[in-house]
Amino acid sequence: MEQLIHYLETIYPLSPGLAEELTGRLQTRSFESQEFLLRSGHISRNIYYIEEGLVRCFYMIGDRDISAWFMKEGDVVVSVNSFFRQVPSAESIQALEPTTVQYIRYEELEFLYKAFIPFNVHGRRVLTHYYCLSEERAISMRSMKAKDRYTWLLRKEPHLLQRVPRKFLASYLGVSEFTLCRINNQKVQTFKKIHI
Repeated sequence: MEQLIHYLETIYPLSPGLAEELTGRLQTRSFESQEFLLRSGHISRNIYYIEEGLVRCFYMIGDRDISAWFMKEGDVVVSVNSFFRQVPSAESIQALEPTTVQYIRYEELEFLYKAFIPFNVHGRRVLTHYYCLSEERAISMRSMKAKDRYTWLLRKEPHLLQRVPRKFLASYLGVSEFTLCRINNQKVQTFKKIHI
């Protein structure tokens, strides 16, 4: 819990009353690898902060599983449309590793926003941060060739290459597993040539 409070303090100072109220309303939960934080068709009731672990968000197109994003320690996780509108989610959120989160329910968060007006600054800045990341990723995925998307991933989120199964990375990058393997091998060969 201290990790989340510290994260929020870096955004904007928490008053003692808000910190106490928030601490009293936060809950902790652990998820096993492959366990769902949210299934498509269900309403997102919680917003999560990852203390430890890794999750992915994905949606289905026919029988194809498309990874939309991955979040790790220190990230806030939510199905934005479902949570803030309290409507069924089009996406699922699943743990890829044993994952521990702090979370707060929708009603509790709404109460804090009304009772502690400065807390709205935290909400705005967190949403702005993740919206900008989402837009950057969307532009990169739409405007770059496969090899360049892989290079972008290496630069922005290299940890994913060690922690995420190849099939999920491939769908995230919009390529087949075969293409991802080929691009990775080309990068390894280039690296070897440079360092020999």
